[in-house]
Amino acid sequence: METKKTLVYILISIFLSVKFLFWRFQPRYTKVTSAYRLTRHFNIQSLTSVTRNKFDFMSYMVNKAKSVNKALDEAVPLCEPVLKIREAMRYTLLSGGKRVRPMLCLAACELVGGQESTAMPAACAIEMLHASSLIQDDLPCMDDDNLRRGKPTNHKVFGEGIAVLTADALIALAVKKMATSSTSSPEKVLRAILEMAKAVGTEGLVAGQAADLAGEAVIGGIMGGGSDEEIERLRSYARCIGLMFQVVDDVLDVTKTSEELGKTAGKDLIAGKLTYPKVMGVEKSKEYAERLNREAREHLQGFDSDKVAPLLFLADYIVNRQN
Repeated sequence: METKKTLVYILISIFLSVKFLFWRFQPRYTKVTSAYRLTRHFNIQSLTSVTRNKFDFMSYMVNKAKSVNKALDEAVPLCEPVLKIREAMRYTLLSGGKRVRPMLCLAACELVGGQESTAMPAACAIEMLHASSLIQDDLPCMDDDNLRRGKPTNHKVFGEGIAVLTADALIALAVKKMATSSTSSPEKVLRAILEMAKAVGTEGLVAGQAADLAGEAVIGGIMGGGSDEEIERLRSYARCIGLMFQVVDDVLDVTKTSEELGKTAGKDLIAGKLTYPKVMGVEKSKEYAERLNREAREHLQGFDSDKVAPLLFLADYIVNRQN
């Protein structure tokens, strides 16, 4: 049994490393063409007590971010060996950010009856993978960016060689964090790891920057013990907000300044990428994001009104975000 678990760990580590290394080379048009698929109009009823209750989403988000930040800080202590690599890991991993991805994982876990502690290892692993993708995204061979979250990018501070090694180290640590989770059954952990591999592969992150959000909600649902039906509804919801995230991101890239975004604005336009605004126009892109928001909310109808509130407000937050 231990040998089998070790083999799974090694194979998935290699798989994730290879997938992440080349994820940015996937043509962006694969995301844009999906915008032309027919999106049906929804006659959504008001979400009863959820919209009337005064749920403090910002406080919820801040509290979840604090919990995640604490866990991440403990996961990467600043010590030997490879002190420089650890310093570079912490530089990107703890550089702020909204922690939307781990929050989505935790909220999905709690929605189906799980506890925050149950999904925290998975939430940390998800943020480690995200941090790794940001480091690689900014490299000269990729987007060649100098600014991330209002700070110099990782390779500008530590050099390209250290940045590449740091991205690899974060991937390995993410898999280790998931594989050594002691709060869930081995079956749930293995299923979650496989879902994570799928989320960052050709069906997920390789196909689009925010397409991995579907996997993150599903991982939370798995760790929380959700039924197959609940997990698939979470997957559908997260696919909508993942696409919505990308649409809004493209709009912000052409409507905001670098200072407002905390990263270089207008780089997609300069690079000639097929973004949503370029294909659909800014206003049509905004309308499309609103339709995706309505669709996402429909997938959550029927869940407990109190437990579902964070995910509903998260969808609104993403569609209305300004950076």
